[in-house]
Amino acid sequence: MSIYQRIKDVASEKNLTVKDIEKALNFSNGSLRKWVNNANSERLIQVANYLDVSTDYLLGRTEKKHYYDLTEKDEKDIGIQVDKILNDMTGDVSFYGEPMTKEDKEKLRASLEVAVRVSMIEAKKKFTPKKYRGGNHDNTKDN
Repeated sequence: MSIYQRIKDVASEKNLTVKDIEKALNFSNGSLRKWVNNANSERLIQVANYLDVSTDYLLGRTEKKHYYDLTEKDEKDIGIQVDKILNDMTGDVSFYGEPMTKEDKEKLRASLEVAVRVSMIEAKKKFTPKKYRGGNHDNTKDN
């Protein structure tokens, strides 16, 4: 997939057109269309920052839009961590004096998965060195 097509696809996901991006970044009309397989690096960084994706994603080097997106291994690790947390809970956990039902336990598991996932993403944002952030070094805003 070309750089231009990736830009167009991400823009569409954000309800934007390529023309909207060009206008917002003060690029000449039709300048991004010329980026079929080659782009000016400074302008590529501007577009990546504007769309909140990594330059590596726009260049087709990765399918991860953000350096902090979770991998399959991360997702497996989340499951392992949640299992560990649940197994470490000793005795019958109860709410308001009543033992947890199977449905309550499933809700607790789902909540723990969300909490661990969010923590993992925040850790990646905080601790990933800039040189490993997909070439999008100027993008320091949190999502």
